[in-house]
Amino acid sequence: MNKTIDEIFGSLVFNDQVMKKRLSKDAYMSLNKTMTQGKALNRKYADEIASAMKDWAIENGCTHYTHWFQPLTGTTSEKHDSFISPLNNGCAITKFTAENLLQGEPDASSFPSGGLRRSSHARGYTAWDPTSYAFIKDEVLCIPSVFISFDGSALDKKTPLIRSMKALSEQGLRVLHCIGIRDVEQIDTKVGAEQEYFLIPLELYSQRRDLILCGRTLFGCAPEKGQELDEHYYGAVRENVNEFMKEVDIELWKLGVEVKTKHNEVAPAQHEIAPIFCGTTKAVDNNLLTMEILRKVAPHHGFFCLINDKPFSGVNGSGKHNNWSIFAGDKNMLDPGKDPANNLVFLLSLAAVIKAVDDYKDLLRFSVASHHTDMRLGADEAPPTQLSIFLGEQLTALIDAIIKGKHTNVTKDKILDLGVDVLPNLKLDGEDRNRTSPFAFVGNRFEFRMPGATCNLSTPNTVLNTAVAKSFRDFADQLEGLSVKDAKIAAFDICKETFKKHKGIIFNDDCYKEEQSCVRCKGACASSQFTGQAIEAADKKKNIDLLTSLSIVTYDEAKARFSVVKDFYAKKINVEIKTMLNMIRELYMPAILKYEKLLCELINSKMEIASKATSKSPKICSDVEIKVLVRLQSHIQEIYASMERLEKSAKSVRKAIKCGTSFDDDLVNKYMSELRAEIDAVENLVPKDYWPVPSYVDMLFYV
Repeated sequence: MNKTIDEIFGSLVFNDQVMKKRLSKDAYMSLNKTMTQGKALNRKYADEIASAMKDWAIENGCTHYTHWFQPLTGTTSEKHDSFISPLNNGCAITKFTAENLLQGEPDASSFPSGGLRRSSHARGYTAWDPTSYAFIKDEVLCIPSVFISFDGSALDKKTPLIRSMKALSEQGLRVLHCIGIRDVEQIDTKVGAEQEYFLIPLELYSQRRDLILCGRTLFGCAPEKGQELDEHYYGAVRENVNEFMKEVDIELWKLGVEVKTKHNEVAPAQHEIAPIFCGTTKAVDNNLLTMEILRKVAPHHGFFCLINDKPFSGVNGSGKHNNWSIFAGDKNMLDPGKDPANNLVFLLSLAAVIKAVDDYKDLLRFSVASHHTDMRLGADEAPPTQLSIFLGEQLTALIDAIIKGKHTNVTKDKILDLGVDVLPNLKLDGEDRNRTSPFAFVGNRFEFRMPGATCNLSTPNTVLNTAVAKSFRDFADQLEGLSVKDAKIAAFDICKETFKKHKGIIFNDDCYKEEQSCVRCKGACASSQFTGQAIEAADKKKNIDLLTSLSIVTYDEAKARFSVVKDFYAKKINVEIKTMLNMIRELYMPAILKYEKLLCELINSKMEIASKATSKSPKICSDVEIKVLVRLQSHIQEIYASMERLEKSAKSVRKAIKCGTSFDDDLVNKYMSELRAEIDAVENLVPKDYWPVPSYVDMLFYV
């Protein structure tokens, strides 16, 4: 008998319902306060919690447990230990103590640290993060954890995220207390992560070395039809894809991941899955699980799931839109309400976000930086590399009025009459959406649209939380010491001055237009087309001071993160260069030369026949073959010249990896693009039977 969604959802999660059932009242209350209010867990209950968690896991088929953490690779890691504890009589019992729950010790020597430890020093620690539920995956009890080095340095992405949540809550509460709101114990942020991905036939994926090694196609000429007919977006889901999506839903529901929406995306073979909003740490964990389940389930249906920012040239890349909002208790601080002009909490929150994005736009750009994100940003509906904020006409008019000291009313929701009685009237939102904006207000939240499909959202949310916490701290420093009445008056003045100072970051038009280059935000990050430039723009004292002053990371931890991204960037480009060159040498050139040989033989045969022909014989002509051969020869020569240029530039990349220096990423990307263009041009000349890899048509337009 098929189970209902109610029976499936959270069935593999040690959630609140399970904890209530299996823990004593005191243990449950202590753990609940830790999870919901950020209170320290009373250690005396740790053994009881560990024992209950073990019994529940074993009842659900588990034999092992693991501390599930997020190293600086951006992915997740796990080391499995069994529950078995041997006895002297040759038997064994199952055992899982508070010590096992609270702390683990994975070998840290092979994880990136950015210089925080010497490679000869291997010890690292994981520590249980009780703000996220434990869960069962592949019959292993997974305990969400943080990861630190022997000296206490954070070696993961989650530790700074948790610290940023604390900082935002502390500084936000200071502001609320100043204006008389004291019934809120904690401020949280909530996130909804929309995940885009491509599905291609598994057998074709296995024939593309570039997809296997690099996650994206390094070559491939554009198909005759791309996405220009807009027929795939929200189109009927193919039956085999729908079966895949149904299994993904079920597996994620078991893990308590609140996925709700699924549909075809704009590009052919592209799709999206989106969850209901939840607390940020849980949302990040859930998104990492979503990516893992997508990849795991795809082969069951003959697919490979490509989660990459720009796997195919010429069509939309895959993003991961980070929908972000601030909550004081159960109230959304970014909800304008019916009277936003007099909603002081909303105006302060809006001012804090605008100030944060403007002041730390270069750090936000860095937070999503990667080689493949560079490929995605600035085209095919992805936002540009410059940071700007879309507010829409109504909110922009509101802050203009506040700056000028005038009163304005924000138009309420409109009703659209479709003119036919049988059709319902539509309630319109206050503003349309701007799909080209990097940071857009969408009613009661901001949508950060720059993160790519592979991005671990811990980093951009850490930066966003921290920058807004800094804004709140600046506001609170000005308000504390005043009476509530005076603080409210001063708060409106702070909003006015903040809007006035940072209005230049607001851009409501098409961000692909040239006017975008005139926006105030074109400063340091406007030139950050590539990750190397983004790192240089972000690795500044101002940004490090932000992170250290609010105790998010230490100075060394901040510098380490810049170093890790820089190192990964060079290494990934180096892998792509080597893959490009080897694919040409081992796959493309043999196929091209084979076709060239065929042309030569065909031309020679025709010329020989023509030499023996009489005046009465039909004319034998090889002009077409000669033209094709000449074009082919021209491309072959340029391919070898491009390979030489790329090989020379690759030396600077390898030096950067070895010495930690920078390289001319603009030039390297230029040479990679030139080489690709030549191979793609030849693909249009060589018959399909001779081409050694599946084409874009094969991969994107399968039945």
